Amino acid sequence: MSGSQVTTDGDLTEVLASAVDRRRNFAIISHPDAGKTTLTEKLLLYGGAIQQAGAVKARGEQRKVTSDWMELEKQRGISITSTVLQFDYDATTINLLDTPGHQDFSEDTYRTLAAADNAVMLEDAAKGLEPQTRKLFEVCRMRQIPIFTFINKMDRPGREPLTLLDEIESELGLTPWAVNWPIGSGEQFRGVIDRRSREVVLFTRAERGKQASEQRLSLEDPELRELVEAELLDLAIEEMELLDAAGAELDIEMVHAGELTPVFFGSAMTNFGVRPFLDAFLEMAQRPIARSSSDGLVDPLREGFSGFVFKLQANMDPRHRDRVAFVRVCSGRFEKDMTVKHARTGKAIRLSRPQKLFGQDRAVVEDAYPGDVIGLNNPGMFSIGDTLYVGSKVEYEGIPCFSPEIFSWLRNPNPSAFKNFRKGVNELREEGAVQILYDTDESKRDPILAAVGQLQLEVVQHRLENEYGVETRLEPMGFQVARWINGGWTELDKVGRIFNCKAVRDAWNRPVLLFKNEWNLNQLKEDHPDLELSSVAPVVSGVEPINL
Repeated sequence: MSGSQVTTDGDLTEVLASAVDRRRNFAIISHPDAGKTTLTEKLLLYGGAIQQAGAVKARGEQRKVTSDWMELEKQRGISITSTVLQFDYDATTINLLDTPGHQDFSEDTYRTLAAADNAVMLEDAAKGLEPQTRKLFEVCRMRQIPIFTFINKMDRPGREPLTLLDEIESELGLTPWAVNWPIGSGEQFRGVIDRRSREVVLFTRAERGKQASEQRLSLEDPELRELVEAELLDLAIEEMELLDAAGAELDIEMVHAGELTPVFFGSAMTNFGVRPFLDAFLEMAQRPIARSSSDGLVDPLREGFSGFVFKLQANMDPRHRDRVAFVRVCSGRFEKDMTVKHARTGKAIRLSRPQKLFGQDRAVVEDAYPGDVIGLNNPGMFSIGDTLYVGSKVEYEGIPCFSPEIFSWLRNPNPSAFKNFRKGVNELREEGAVQILYDTDESKRDPILAAVGQLQLEVVQHRLENEYGVETRLEPMGFQVARWINGGWTELDKVGRIFNCKAVRDAWNRPVLLFKNEWNLNQLKEDHPDLELSSVAPVVSGVEPINL
């Protein structure tokens, strides 16, 4: 709807309320190889956003996967960066925030979860909970994000479904409630029983990349026994009766509070169970919610537009050397060419070429609503966590940095390339590709790259070479733990000389202590019990970062 059609405040409120009601926004969290990219593709397939899903493989002439765009992603068959995919399904507008799914996931994943209203936790039926899933679950719990669980790869040999539910409850402290229950598993996976409607959904394998055909029958339908082996059906019914006897109820308020997880079984690769999952998820997922700000909770129906930058990405389009800021719309209605206030700098900015992104494809956005994500051209004015608003001032909570585990000097062996080296390091730091630290000795100009995983460092090197024409060397530092000092440099000065750790500065000139291991960290805590350390960087607001 264009601005000229909205004539009164009443109309605008109605349009806004309807748009918010229609939207669902979520991110998928998983361990590598659990099938996240495959599930993403299949959701897009059911949403009619693509006609054929492309399985992700590092080799061979595979169909290109919609959500992966960076050259390194295509080479390795993994998702390194987060992209945003918006599509419609029935009467719902879905914003799927795609997060990295490789072993060395990054801050990018944490930041994307800051923009999500719901999370889908994807598990491999054979492996159950894996380390990365647990880490990301903790971030969801910290933000009280509702979690929906999809147990994938049921078409392969796996663990008992009851065991998988028990693991979620005992290890995550999250109450599982199976929305559907599998009939068989591995090669004998026939379909699922919807526990709420007592309806059976049987699946027939589809041609690769197409939607699976589904047959729906009542659990009491005599024809069912002709279509499914009696022992498989009887076992599924028996297990469902055990669940019913256990007595847990499906409580949507508990789901939205992040205390109860609806569980679904299926196979993304064969499309078994994807549509039943999507239908139930959209019914139960929370709509765009109110967000914490300097001004208290901001309701999505607040009249003035507001949103925050949760991700920056340079060079998405190599032909244009562009820089895009991803903004999560939190309240009001966004319109093309509107002028907004930049909370950190106080400047007014006209947003003339907003983009809707779908993987690497762009379209100019005419309008957007709470829960949507828009891409803005970023000529260097935006930082992660920045708030944009119209009307009375609002500033959203910043996005914290988490403790890195790998630290390396980044050396530039070619002094004549320093200008490009500096530009690349500053832009990649601004984008949040890695954290950048600096030696306290200002004569040591080389930056320190700090990351959660080794692949992040390789990505930075790859991008510096391919996007900025600079070859670099990495020199590992031998530290594994970082802690910020609450109270800053004055607290550190009080302590005096400290051993078995190195003090460095972060990009906001705050002291960070690097330790070789947890033992050294604990030793310092014993020696200086009054020194308060944090594994999460304090949130920055209104401060300009240090550039190289």
